[in-house]
Amino acid sequence: MNILITGGTGFIGSALTKRLIEQGHAVTVLSRNPDKVAKNCAPGVKALGGLAQLKAEDRYPIIINLAGAPIVDARWSEARKQLIRDSRIGLTNQLIAGIARMTVKPELLISGSAIGYYGDQGDTVLTEPSTPGEDFSGRLCADWEAAAKQAEQFGVRVCLIRTGLVIDDGGGFLQRLLPPFRLGLGGRLGDGRQWMSWIHRQDWITLALTMIADTAMQGAYNATAPNPVTNAEFTRILAQSLHRPALLPVPAWLLKILLGESSQLVLGSQRVLPERLLAQGFTFQYDDLAVALKETLP
Repeated sequence: MNILITGGTGFIGSALTKRLIEQGHAVTVLSRNPDKVAKNCAPGVKALGGLAQLKAEDRYPIIINLAGAPIVDARWSEARKQLIRDSRIGLTNQLIAGIARMTVKPELLISGSAIGYYGDQGDTVLTEPSTPGEDFSGRLCADWEAAAKQAEQFGVRVCLIRTGLVIDDGGGFLQRLLPPFRLGLGGRLGDGRQWMSWIHRQDWITLALTMIADTAMQGAYNATAPNPVTNAEFTRILAQSLHRPALLPVPAWLLKILLGESSQLVLGSQRVLPERLLAQGFTFQYDDLAVALKETLP
């Protein structure tokens, strides 16, 4: 099957691309650096330099939309927030315009989102029908999803993946935590009571493949393991996995000074459950954080 992926060189996208190639699919990846796609993803992957290059005769039965500028790599100035929105919502609107040009429409659009959709809701258990947050992340994800759902007007099945904190080796948020924790300098963030909803990258990939195979799947799904943990629990389990102490908590006031508005990403709380996936019998290979970290950490 011919599959187009935006964001195919990222932490999730590159692993998904390799799995799809292994399964015999033909994969094209949108990239600003087309010459590097095959090297960064997998041999045989084709490159698309821009969505304006999509032609009426192009046929992609499956499109997977994962593109987006990193949300945690810089403080949120107004310019940075606009860049984050444009790289998600603006690009998705361009993708919809490309779909409109296609004579044969895609069968499925899988589009990225995040549990930031729910905003900071403390201890409240959040499932797919829960209301979105009113902060920057909540509005960003809600608008991103709305842009993707425009594909439905062309008869395209749309699946939205609200992704939690992704765990695996070689990237993601875990790689930012490991250096201080390996030195025994890690600790909880703020009071540690905020919930962290996570998923192993392999389970995320299995979910995407399930969406491709199961034509009954449609709408938003929480891509999180069924056992979220508090930041204090996460800190303890990570430190134990590394056989290190976790003695240096970072106070909330310092994080707010260092990170500004984006501190909500580490101090905000989303206690998310994958209600729709559990209802349809989806099996998580990694539903226990200690097991997931043991598998991931060298």
